[in-house]
Amino acid sequence: MPRRLALITGASAGIGAAFARIYASNGYDVALTARRAERLEELSNELTLRYGVEALVIPADLAEPGAVDAVLGRITAEGREVDALVNNAGYSISGAYAGSEWAAQAAMLQVLVGVVCEASHKVLPGMLERRFGRIVNVASLAGLIPASPHATLYGACKSFLVKFSQTLHLETLNTGVHVSALCPGLTYSEFHDVDGSRARLEAATPEWMWMGADEVAAHGYEAVEANRPVSVTGAPNKAIAASAKLIPDDWGLALIASQGGRFRPR
Repeated sequence: MPRRLALITGASAGIGAAFARIYASNGYDVALTARRAERLEELSNELTLRYGVEALVIPADLAEPGAVDAVLGRITAEGREVDALVNNAGYSISGAYAGSEWAAQAAMLQVLVGVVCEASHKVLPGMLERRFGRIVNVASLAGLIPASPHATLYGACKSFLVKFSQTLHLETLNTGVHVSALCPGLTYSEFHDVDGSRARLEAATPEWMWMGADEVAAHGYEAVEANRPVSVTGAPNKAIAASAKLIPDDWGLALIASQGGRFRPR
């Protein structure tokens, strides 16, 4: 039988690349998609040499209309089906919402929410038919705590992914399909370089609050295999998420309002 195939979005670096290595090390072929073709080729060569798996490179800008169909179409053209889907692609836009361009916000919504929903919807029927599937939606601790200013849509998108994953988890119980939302906190990757928040975050937070991308991805793989609907990485993040459920919303918002400027550029 052919090996199972894992499709990983945002696979060119960070958590996405770490997920690709984990799936390859567990015997999956992988389909890698992101915008940076050169990075994907390097990762593909590494995985093929190290693990002996097939690693398809599918460069795509997921903010573009039709991107999901193009990626899935390439996989179908190779005679393959998606057995595991890691919806990892994402980024954040820093700054006040009113001062941003709507086109940029709309593109982020498409990548963080639209692509996740569309890709999941299109691969799920096949997974249910084969009675095997894994869907990991990379959400964030930000989706479990009070809203934060100057990253207006990011936390809202991640909250959506948590609820979406919980619902899919319930709809696929006892079908062989596992769905899990992975909620990491601060992670060493390129994410905070892209939105310009790294320097502030590293200055404002202790080192023990940060985790490596490999550690986060390993946690996510274990969680989806165990079919846990929501998984928060690391003891500090679990404590923060639990505390957020206990304190009143107005207290939480007041705390964020007093501290938020330490973490993100305005």
